[in-house]
Amino acid sequence: MVMRVKGYGFIVFYVISLSLIPYPSCFAEPISSKELIENAKQYDGKVVEYEGEAVGEVMRRGDYGWVNVNDGENAIGVWAARDFLNMINFSGSYAATGDWLKVKGGFNRACLIHGGDLDIHAEEIVKIKSGELKERAWPKYKQNLVIYLAGVLLCLWLILIMSRKKPSRK
Repeated sequence: MVMRVKGYGFIVFYVISLSLIPYPSCFAEPISSKELIENAKQYDGKVVEYEGEAVGEVMRRGDYGWVNVNDGENAIGVWAARDFLNMINFSGSYAATGDWLKVKGGFNRACLIHGGDLDIHAEEIVKIKSGELKERAWPKYKQNLVIYLAGVLLCLWLILIMSRKKPSRK
């Protein structure tokens, strides 16, 4: 007994079976800065995904600008449209943790437009996590040192006032 698939049954079966196959591009991990730097020739001119913290100042230049993105090992310069740069609220510094960004764009080993620098020209930037200001508490020994030095300064000031000679009245 032979069973025949009528009409669109075969196409539906084919589409369902193809949808169950995991494609590597669907599960692609962002490339690390180390991988990009060490294999720059291999990735040159290709679209890559890179993820990291926005660090330093966002440098706007007309309709475009720069942001450095650090994945914990190295920072790579990202050239992006002003619209993408405007979504960055915090850049990593001593005072703040920067926004965590996922950048997708063309990788350049030696960008001809930007003086031969290694960079990524962003086609898409997604903010994964917002940054925040860091709380900086003074260590106890610094607090004690400030109190001690203020006391010394006060004593020196009082000695100066007391050592002044009063003009004699005649």
